[in-house]
Amino acid sequence: MATFLYRVGRLAFRRRWYVALVWAAVLAAVGLGALNAPASSDEGFSMPGIESQKAFDLLEERFPGASADGATARVVFVAPDGQKVTAAGNRRAVQDAVAGLAGGPQVASAPDPFQARAVSADGSTAYATVTYEVAANDLTDDSRARLDRALDDARRAGLTVEAGGNALENGAGPGGVAEIVGVAIAAVVLLVTFGSLAAAGLPLLTAIIGVGVSMAAITALSAALGLSTTTGTLAMMLGLAVGIDYALFVVSRYREERGHGRTPEEATGLAAGTAGSAVVFAGLTVVIALAGLSVVGIPMLTEMGLAAAGAVVLAVLIALTLVPAFLGFWPHAVLARGARAGARAGDRAGGRAGDNGGTRWARFVLRRPLPVLLLGVAGLGALALPVADLRLGMPGDEAKPASTTERRAYDALADGFGPGFNGPLTVVVDARGDDGPEAAVRSVADRVGGTEGVVSVSPARFNEAGDTAVFSVVPSTAPTDERTKDLVKTIRGERPGVEAETGATFEVTGSTALNIDIADKVQAALVPYLIVVVGLAVVLLMLVFRSLLVPLKAALGFLLSVLASLGAVVVVFQQGHGAGILGVEQTGPIMSLMPIFLVGIVFGLAMDYEVFLVSRMREAYVHGERPGQAVASGFRHSARVVVAAALIMIAVFAGFVGENDSMIKMIGFGLAGAVLFDAFVVRMAIVPAVLALLGDKAWWLPAWLDRILPRVDVEGEALAHRPGPGDRDPAGEPAAAGLEPART
Repeated sequence: MATFLYRVGRLAFRRRWYVALVWAAVLAAVGLGALNAPASSDEGFSMPGIESQKAFDLLEERFPGASADGATARVVFVAPDGQKVTAAGNRRAVQDAVAGLAGGPQVASAPDPFQARAVSADGSTAYATVTYEVAANDLTDDSRARLDRALDDARRAGLTVEAGGNALENGAGPGGVAEIVGVAIAAVVLLVTFGSLAAAGLPLLTAIIGVGVSMAAITALSAALGLSTTTGTLAMMLGLAVGIDYALFVVSRYREERGHGRTPEEATGLAAGTAGSAVVFAGLTVVIALAGLSVVGIPMLTEMGLAAAGAVVLAVLIALTLVPAFLGFWPHAVLARGARAGARAGDRAGGRAGDNGGTRWARFVLRRPLPVLLLGVAGLGALALPVADLRLGMPGDEAKPASTTERRAYDALADGFGPGFNGPLTVVVDARGDDGPEAAVRSVADRVGGTEGVVSVSPARFNEAGDTAVFSVVPSTAPTDERTKDLVKTIRGERPGVEAETGATFEVTGSTALNIDIADKVQAALVPYLIVVVGLAVVLLMLVFRSLLVPLKAALGFLLSVLASLGAVVVVFQQGHGAGILGVEQTGPIMSLMPIFLVGIVFGLAMDYEVFLVSRMREAYVHGERPGQAVASGFRHSARVVVAAALIMIAVFAGFVGENDSMIKMIGFGLAGAVLFDAFVVRMAIVPAVLALLGDKAWWLPAWLDRILPRVDVEGEALAHRPGPGDRDPAGEPAAAGLEPART
């Protein structure tokens, strides 16, 4: 492995123009493909294997054409205090506003709330559901402006008017400003770390090129492969993260080799052979984590995982080819300012690296391994305890800030019609029973309506064949309330009795039931996903480190950091402690997909840090250093790089905490916390403490396992026994010499 990548690095250095042109051609080709590709047909979210999806599929089959894909806007009218919307003046204002909405462009229907019986019992609130002919992303500015004008006209008449629904979504994804700020912070961190504009800019440039290629490829293939519009979200986030990390590690190793007197070409080859080997295996662990998302059984997650895995593979290829090529263009510019003059003159750019902050911290941990280990594990363990109270769900408009009209519309409907009105359940009855369809549906409706916690049941609506009916059920509790979840289970539990009595059966769906089913499925899939991902990663890390205990320690440390970050998310976003500081106005369940996203993204970054840091320790150990010395050597060479990479990721993710959307805040907070815990507590404290306590045993591998596992030269041991061809340092020794004898 190391020898092959050494040759690849030297070849890319010598043929830098060819390499750069090839990548430019690839970027241009996929860019043109993306520009000319037809728009992807977003088929929506689906979750095979859950009751809500089965009920929805039954509706599609028995009520063809009934499910509209058009955008909707629910407009809520609230009369002034002491008045009713049914009063003559208020009624006229509501009807005029709805008539204005109905006559708007792209509008399919906007029924009069007084004819549709959409008025609260106390007469204080009414609502109109506006249905459009096109999806939310296809609404024109004129349609949105017409909606705003109708709302303003009713407000001028003295009514309180708010609106919810997906028609208000402008299609602009969150995080644009956060990403720009994150890249700017990354540039500052890299500049401080390297002391060179070229060294700081090169990882950013190559990462952006990699993300550009991957995103253009996803766009070009979206229509052909039937990918959804959200497929590239994870690819962009992870592609940028690992792209910076991988290039950062190769450039850092190049600078170190130049400091040992290597020529630029030889230093590039050695960086590709050693750091590049670590990059390959770090990338493989990330790909395993992303491909493992298919275990969850959600098509959208599978697509996102595979697309992101492709972005990671591109980041690895760029780090092994384009980064060495750019080093060929600017061999001296990436060095620190003090080392450039001597490098150009052919002098040694510096001797063996002396002590730095990483070495001093490692020696501190080596002197006190047990207290550091106990303190780190106890701290993260305490943060992980709230995970026992984790409740998954899908926060809706109730989680948005009170400054948004969607949140105010949600509150107005809850006040006027009850908290369960915002999340009605939909019951689909397959009425092909022995007692006749109408009698069977009536029995189902009576049984469901008599369930404790049900406020009302709407009249049933039959399909043309008369064998299937659908009706709505309004719970007495809010959509995210645990009692609503219990109600859904209770209604479904009545199915065997209904089927035995009438011969008909029914299924429960709707947005509330769908969210409950998704949460249950994700929670059930989380443990198998962790077992598959962590298990495969442990095997892969055994190949890298030729050790049994180091991979197990890496996996356990990752689990500890993920649980701690999830616990912190529960404390803030579910229990509400410190929520006001982050601007979280409404607490509730944790977004269903949050744990899966957290595991997938953080696992990749955690394994990056593990491979980058511990591979240098392994390299020092293999080349003759004692276990404690090897730990210090690993920190001397890699701690600064890992710290810089972690700070960049924390800054990028923390930027999303400033968004208004509660779910985006949650994702940013959870990811930033996970990287913080994993990089600075697990990798920087727990890892060296465990290695210090284990000593030589850390690198032990059973003889039978040693024979089974294939050997890969990640430490560059083969490079220690071969000189760079025709390449000598100023002292007259072969340029590849200077590495200590390999441990046998």
